[in-house]
Amino acid sequence: MLLTEIPPPPGATELAALRAGARAARHRACIALVASLALLAAAQVLADRSGREHAPALAVVSLAIFAAALPALGVTQCMWGLRARRVRRRERELYAVSRSGRARPLTRLAVAAGWAVTLLLGGSLPQLLRRAGYESAATVLTWTVEASVMIGLAAGVSFLLWWARDSTGMPARAPRPGGSPGDPWDPGPGARPRTGAALWTGATLAVAALVGARAHLWEPATGWVYTLLTAALVCGVVTDE
Repeated sequence: MLLTEIPPPPGATELAALRAGARAARHRACIALVASLALLAAAQVLADRSGREHAPALAVVSLAIFAAALPALGVTQCMWGLRARRVRRRERELYAVSRSGRARPLTRLAVAAGWAVTLLLGGSLPQLLRRAGYESAATVLTWTVEASVMIGLAAGVSFLLWWARDSTGMPARAPRPGGSPGDPWDPGPGARPRTGAALWTGATLAVAALVGARAHLWEPATGWVYTLLTAALVCGVVTDE
C-alpha cells in the first residue's frame, strides 16, 4: 500500500488547510505591497513631470493611492502574520517542531523595507500638492506625514523587539533537509513547481525601477513609466501562491 493511501493522522488535513490559508494570505500581502509601491511611485513620477493642467488631478490621485495603501498593507500583512503563527502553533502541537524559518528574517526585512519606502513616498506628497496649488491640503498633510513618521518609528522599534523575542524563543528545528516538518498529505511548497519565482523577480525589479525614477536616480521616458507599472501589476497578479 502506498503511503499516501494510508489515512492521514489526526490533524494532518487541518494543518494542510491552515498552510494553504497562510500561503494565500502571504500572496495577497505581497500583491498589495507590490501594487501600492508601483502605483504610488508611478503616479508621483507622472505628477512631477506634468504641467499645470494635469498636476492637480495627478496629485489628488497620488494622495488617494497613499490613503488606500496604508490600510491595505496593514490588513493584508496582519492577516498573513496571524495565519502564519496559527500554522506554526499547530505544527508544534502535532510535531513538536515547526517548519524551517531560514527565509523568515529576509521576508521580515523586505516587508519593513516596503513600509519604509511607502512612508518616504508619502512624505513627498505635500510638495506635489503645493505644486498643484493645494496649499492648505499640503499643510494638513505635512502634519499627517510627520505623525505617520513618528508612528512608523514606534512601530519599527516594536517590530525589532518582537522579532528579537520571536527569534530567541523559537524552538529548535528538526534536522530535515529542505525544512520540516512535512507529511505525504501536504508536502509543502517545496514539492510544487515554483513557476512564480521569475514573475516575482520581474515585479520587484519593476517596482525598484519606478522608485528609482521617483528618487531621480534615473529619468525614464513616460512610456517606460507606464510599461514598468504594467509589468509590476501583471507580474504580481499572475504569480502563484
